[in-house]
Amino acid sequence: MENHHAVIIIGSGPAGLTAALYTARANLSPLIIEGFEAGGQLMLTTEVENYPGFVDGIMGPELMAILRKQAMRFGATVITEDVTSVDFSERPFKVNVGDTVYTGDSVIVSTGASAKMLGLDNEKRLMGRGVSTCATCDGAFFKGQDLIVTGGGDSAMEEANFLTRFASNVNLVHRRDQLRASKIMQDRAFANPKIDFTWNSQISDILGEQRMTGVRVKDTKTGEESDIPAGGLFVAIGHTPNTALFKDSLELDDAGYLVVGDKLIQDWAPGTNYATRTSIEGVFGAGDVVDHVYRQAVTAAGMGCQAAIDAERWLESQGH
Repeated sequence: MENHHAVIIIGSGPAGLTAALYTARANLSPLIIEGFEAGGQLMLTTEVENYPGFVDGIMGPELMAILRKQAMRFGATVITEDVTSVDFSERPFKVNVGDTVYTGDSVIVSTGASAKMLGLDNEKRLMGRGVSTCATCDGAFFKGQDLIVTGGGDSAMEEANFLTRFASNVNLVHRRDQLRASKIMQDRAFANPKIDFTWNSQISDILGEQRMTGVRVKDTKTGEESDIPAGGLFVAIGHTPNTALFKDSLELDDAGYLVVGDKLIQDWAPGTNYATRTSIEGVFGAGDVVDHVYRQAVTAAGMGCQAAIDAERWLESQGH
């Protein structure tokens, strides 16, 4: 069948492309449905210094282009379309792209997670030019600079504390007069002499032309606006896993992330080595759509490798 594949991979970040590389080298001729926003969150970054193998660093989009070409070299097929719906109720699985139906003996879900943004006009324009959503990824680029973190949860506290390793000062801007972070994370932030707090304030604009130079904040009580100069802004208001397609078919946790492996309640293979198995036999999950702790390109790639090997071994067990 023309539209039938042994493996269909939904998503094309580091997890999906690594899964494609491994399944392609196993002669499974995977189909990657990469989506119109292909490449994942690395497409929004500039220089990547912490991906192994690149001594001088590499631009995020360039890294994704290399991974894509590498997977295609071994026989992966890529479709630049968005999946509109899935049917995992029976095998072969159905993955719908508009009016076209693709069927697969197995599916690897690697749709990632999207950082929640402030929604400001200048935010996207200055992304990678002072604006970031990942302190672990980008903090080292801001040595000796004044930085701003916005958010009030554990992620924001963690980002702010981490950034004090590099920054001269971190200003945590929060729209309320108290944090929602856990007490231990609050205590660490309050005890850090490099962290200041701007309460009851919301960022209304990001300043700068070629690079960010500061932010404009609006007092949520008085409406008064003021500018805060800074070399970088780290948006830490959470992530949204891209799992809307799977809410009626796969087990998700309370935050909407895909549940895999031993954490499954609806587990079809308890005690097995299929660490990336989802609640449907033959469907596997990898990357930031599963992982809400590390969220790194290299961990996503590692999980993509796991999912590919799980899918390959599962297919073999099915007589493929």
